[in-house]
Amino acid sequence: MHKPVHTVDIFLQPGEVYFGGRDTRIRTLLGSCVAIVMWHPGMLTGGMCHYMLPSAPLGRRATLDGRYADEAMELMLREIRTAGSTPAEYQVKLFGGGHMFSTQQPVRANHVGAKNAEMAHVLMKRHGFSTCAVHLGGVGHRNVLFDIWNGHVWMRHQPPAPLDQKIGVLCAQ
Repeated sequence: MHKPVHTVDIFLQPGEVYFGGRDTRIRTLLGSCVAIVMWHPGMLTGGMCHYMLPSAPLGRRATLDGRYADEAMELMLREIRTAGSTPAEYQVKLFGGGHMFSTQQPVRANHVGAKNAEMAHVLMKRHGFSTCAVHLGGVGHRNVLFDIWNGHVWMRHQPPAPLDQKIGVLCAQ
């Protein structure tokens, strides 16, 4: 399907979840956070979440919080149920979980990005999703763009700039 004449362009901030229809484009910028992208090819609907941490702290809260992977997943599952569909019907892609400070500190196996990436895999298995694309881990940030009208997802991965790289504009003397 070609790009619709009038599109809804959504930029997801950390902690947000969005589901939309065939006229929607969703984009986000990830560091150690993870985005789960879901697309239903038959209904041309889908969504994305952008979570910051693997799980919510213990204790009751009045509402679900998309900053946490487990609660963002529950918000997405509610959308799937509302659409009358099941997790197995969706194509799922996972992005993010990068180590953002590799130029200042060594990459540790248990950094928050790695924990977020691990939780994405746990949630996929727990809820019966299968993934068709995964780009998790590494260093740096990612730009993700998802066109719901055709299910295409574009991702650009940018490693961090070296500490000694000069940033700025030269001024004439």
